[in-house]
Amino acid sequence: MLPRAPQRGRGADSNPDNRFHSQCSVLEDDGWHQEVPASVHTEVRIEAAKTIIARNSSPDIPFDRSINPYRGCEHGCIYCFARPTHAYWDISPGLDFETRLIAKTNAAQRLEETLGKPGYRCAPIALGANTDPYQPIEQDYRITRELLEVLLRYRHPVTITTKGAMILRDLDILRELASLRLVRVMISLTTLDNELKRTLEPRAAAPGARLRAVRVLAEAEIPVGVICAPVIPAINDHELEAMIHAAAKAGASSAHYVLLRLPLEVAPLFEAWLRVHYPQRANHVLSMIRQSRGGALYDSRFGERMKGEGVFAQMVARRFAHAVKRAGLQARAGDGLDCHAFSPPGQQLSLL
Repeated sequence: MLPRAPQRGRGADSNPDNRFHSQCSVLEDDGWHQEVPASVHTEVRIEAAKTIIARNSSPDIPFDRSINPYRGCEHGCIYCFARPTHAYWDISPGLDFETRLIAKTNAAQRLEETLGKPGYRCAPIALGANTDPYQPIEQDYRITRELLEVLLRYRHPVTITTKGAMILRDLDILRELASLRLVRVMISLTTLDNELKRTLEPRAAAPGARLRAVRVLAEAEIPVGVICAPVIPAINDHELEAMIHAAAKAGASSAHYVLLRLPLEVAPLFEAWLRVHYPQRANHVLSMIRQSRGGALYDSRFGERMKGEGVFAQMVARRFAHAVKRAGLQARAGDGLDCHAFSPPGQQLSLL
């Protein structure tokens, strides 16, 4: 059966069984015409989170703690490495990941409780490590803004990664956090091509809107950089220099990149996307990915999973280093966030 085109505004075209299912179903064409629903509505479930800060010890990322206000992400990025997490809820990493979302509505309360525990030690908290804190449903639930209000109240440093232009809604809080050296923002930039964005990450902000967010944040003296991620062979890698140049022109101070990652269920979903949108190029793209991943579609080893290996990966690394140097940007955002101003709940803030 030929791959089906995803519904407009959605990244995945199907709901494949997750890896924990003991049985799986296969779609077959029986020759009868089947009406496909015009759209799939977004469903949001409420979760009363027991804990809110996730810890990690990965040497590949510059933080050891993070908060994800939402499970699943309506942006629908077909390449999203977080898709497999939906399997833990017995939900498909495919279309379900972008249409059946979970909102942690008590996140701010749990955060305040955690910050007040006697053994808590302050270090920057990352918002947006797994799913986007400024995905469309944040407009209604405002969980990310509530978290920022708690962090500002207790002078706790935070980093934010997003491809959502909605971050400008919280400019007032971000400006105050920045004045205290408590925030750094990274805008995820995948492409400058609106048509590619429409199919690759259908409900994310347009490239121009993300660059405008960089410009507005920079003008407000809020430290902001870009992450060119993911770099996809023969799909968007040719845009790497142009994206870095555009980011620098908009006011970004740093840039970073990540080579495409295809863990678990993401690999077949991405391959199906390729077969629909780039059928003549699909085998070439998959071959280049394997050349960068030791012959497989993914390599989860620390030190390799973000950058890859082989000729193509090395070429991307050299191109990135040259483009960043030419643009006058830092290759990675510096820390520079103040952990000493933190005043836990129940303690009086310093006047100095």
